[in-house]
Amino acid sequence: MADLKPGGPKVTYATLAAGQTPEFNAAYDDAAERVRKGFGKTHPLLIGGRDVAGRETFKDTSPSDTRVVLGQFTSGTREDARAAIASARRAYETVWRDLPWKERVAFIRKAATAIERRRFDISALLSMEVGKNRLEAMGDVQETADLMNYYCDQVEEHTGYEKPMQRLSEKEDNRDVLRPFGVWIIVSPFNFPMALAGGPSSGALLGGNTVVFKPATDTPMTGWELAQCYREAGLPDGVFNYLTGSGSTVGDELVTNPGVDGVLFTGSREVGFDIYRKFARDYPKPCIAEMGGKNPAIIMSSADLDAASDGVLKSAFGLQGQKCSACSRIYVHASVAKAFADRLIEKTRAISIGDPVLKENWLGPVINRKAWESYARFVEIGRRDGKILAGGEQLTKEPLHHGFFVRPTIIGGLPKDHALMREEMFLPITCLWEIDSLDEGLRLANDTPFGLTAGLFSRDQKEVRTFFDRIEAGVVYVNRRAGATTGAWPGINPFGGWKGSGSSGKASGGPYYVAQFMREQSRTLIVD
Repeated sequence: MADLKPGGPKVTYATLAAGQTPEFNAAYDDAAERVRKGFGKTHPLLIGGRDVAGRETFKDTSPSDTRVVLGQFTSGTREDARAAIASARRAYETVWRDLPWKERVAFIRKAATAIERRRFDISALLSMEVGKNRLEAMGDVQETADLMNYYCDQVEEHTGYEKPMQRLSEKEDNRDVLRPFGVWIIVSPFNFPMALAGGPSSGALLGGNTVVFKPATDTPMTGWELAQCYREAGLPDGVFNYLTGSGSTVGDELVTNPGVDGVLFTGSREVGFDIYRKFARDYPKPCIAEMGGKNPAIIMSSADLDAASDGVLKSAFGLQGQKCSACSRIYVHASVAKAFADRLIEKTRAISIGDPVLKENWLGPVINRKAWESYARFVEIGRRDGKILAGGEQLTKEPLHHGFFVRPTIIGGLPKDHALMREEMFLPITCLWEIDSLDEGLRLANDTPFGLTAGLFSRDQKEVRTFFDRIEAGVVYVNRRAGATTGAWPGINPFGGWKGSGSSGKASGGPYYVAQFMREQSRTLIVD
C-alpha cells in the first residue's frame, strides 16, 4: 500500500492491515471530503445509455448517521424494468454479441482502470453507505478491479473460448465454441456492493451478454458509481443498464420477464431459492444463486490459540458480521476451550466501534434498522438459552445514537442443536461450543444446509488432512490468522459454496467463472 497508484503492490484483504500508512490515510481523508460534497443529488436510472428520471424517489441514508442523506434515487417501475430488458436485447443483437472478444476485453479492462483511478473516492463512499471500515472498503473496491482483470485474463487464455477439435476426415473442420446466452440480470447485495456487482457483470459482459443491473436498495449510490465506471469505459448504449427500486416491483419483473436469458443473484438463501424456482418456465435457463453461509471454525488442542483467536475475531466481526463467509460457529476442543475463549473475549472487548470513516474505528454500524432490531432479538435468545460472554448491547448514546451501532457479541452455553447453530444471523454475533474430538467438530460443522466456508486451527497434519477430506464447504482455510473463514481474493482463493450456499458449483474469482455465462456450440464445416 506504500504505492497508492493503480498497479502498485498487491492489495488483498489479507494484506490490507499492513497498508494503513500515513499516505493511505491522508488520501482517504481527502477522498471523504470530496465525496461529502456530492451528497443530496437525485440520481436517475440508466437505460439504453440515457438517464431516465422517475416520478417517485427514495432516500439513501448512512447507517452511521441516518440524518445524512447520501442521495435521492429513482423508484423504478415494472415498465422501467421492461424498457431496460428491451434495451439490453437491442444492444445484444446489434452490437455486443458479435463484437470480437478482444474488443470486449478492452472495454472491461478500461472499466477496471476507471475503478482503480477512483478507488479512494468509492472506498470512502462505501464507508458512509455500507459502514465498512476504510481497509474493508478499499478491499471491496480493489477486488472489483482485480476480478475484472482476472476474468479478462481467462478470456485471453482461452482465446475467446474457441477450441479446434479432432477430425474424421481432411475435409472436416470441427470447433467447439462457447457463445453468449443473451440478456443477464445481475442482482447484487449490500455487503459487497462493488465486488459482487462488478465481478458478475463483467463476467457476463465478457461472455458476450448484455446486462441489466439492480443494486441492493441499501446501496444504490455505490451501484451508481459502478455504472459511471462502465460509462467512462465507453460501453455502447444498452450494454449495461442500471435500475433502482424495490424487489417486489423491479426485482420481480426482472426475474419473471421472459425476455431475460440468465440471472445471477447474490443474497439470502430464502430469496435465492425463490428466484431459482420461478425463473425458468418454458425451458431451463441459467440461474446462478450465490447464497448464505453458517460458517464454522474448529480449534483443536494443538492450535496456536493467539492466531486462532485473531482469525476467528476477524471473520466473526469484520464488516459487523455481515458477510456470507462470516464465522458464526466456533467449535473448540475442551482441553483449550477456556484459554481460547479468554483470548477471544479480551480481543473482542478491545474492538473500537464508531464512524468507520475514521481510521481509529474498526467496527461500524449494521446496515439498517431491521438488522439492528434483529441483533437485539438474537441477543435475547442467546441470553435466555445460553450465556453472553462478550457484547450483547445496542449502542444508543452519543455520538452513536443516530446510527445502528452494536457491540460484537459472543454467546456460549447453548445446546449443540440450538436454532442459532442453524440460522444465518448476518450480524456481529458468533456462538461457541466445546467439542471432544475432531470427529465431533466435523459432524457439527457439516450439520447445516449451508456449505460456504470453514476453518481449522491445528498443528496435527493428520487432523489437517482429515479436515480437508471431510469438511463440506466450498472455501476452506487452515491456520489462517488473517481470517478463519473469510478473505477470498480473485485468482488466489476462488469463492463459491456447496449445498444451499450456491447453485452453480463454480466459484467467483476462480478459473471457470466466465464460462458460466456462455453455452457450448459444436461447429462442423465440410470443406470441398
